[in-house]
Amino acid sequence: MAVNLWTKSDHALDYLERADSIAHRKEGEATLLEFIPQTARRVLDLGTGDGRLLAMVRAEHPATDAVAIDFSPAMLDAAKKRFGDDPSVKLVIHNLDDPLPELGTFDAVVSCFAIHHLVHERKRALYSEVYDRLNAGGVFCNLEHVASPTPRLHREFLHGIGYTVETEDPSNKLLDLETQLGWLREIGFVDVDCHWKWRELALLAGSNS
Repeated sequence: MAVNLWTKSDHALDYLERADSIAHRKEGEATLLEFIPQTARRVLDLGTGDGRLLAMVRAEHPATDAVAIDFSPAMLDAAKKRFGDDPSVKLVIHNLDDPLPELGTFDAVVSCFAIHHLVHERKRALYSEVYDRLNAGGVFCNLEHVASPTPRLHREFLHGIGYTVETEDPSNKLLDLETQLGWLREIGFVDVDCHWKWRELALLAGSNS
């Protein structure tokens, strides 16, 4: 049975306390921001957490309206505190294990360290749903936790972020980078590439035209 500890508030809150300390994270986030179109007016954030990444996107693109999805009440409470009563940000409780709700279309869809908690079949289905919801010229940017090619490299990555094989998150369902890039191309995304990577952290991106 697939494990997902993110339904538990203490697990979510523990992550938020150490989010800023994740090695090289800011490099990946900064690279992701380079791919958001200047013309973007509507953004979807999948697994928004406390809204950290979405806040960065909107700081550079203040004219955007945004929809932020998460299924953790603790995460959504934190996001609500971050965005307050901003009418241009809509928070939606939704489990990404299920098909995306009808939210309209978007110029950019972003995600940060969320999709790797889904089983592999659902990952691919979600990528297809994202493609269908992008406006012409829209982009998908997924700053993701991917699988290492060898157990040794996985252990070294865990050591680099203060974990061991015994203490790593059992909710993780890691998949190699190449498979996911291939999926994006098969679905129809163009200009697909890994634009940044540090060990198991990678930025996958593509557009629909």
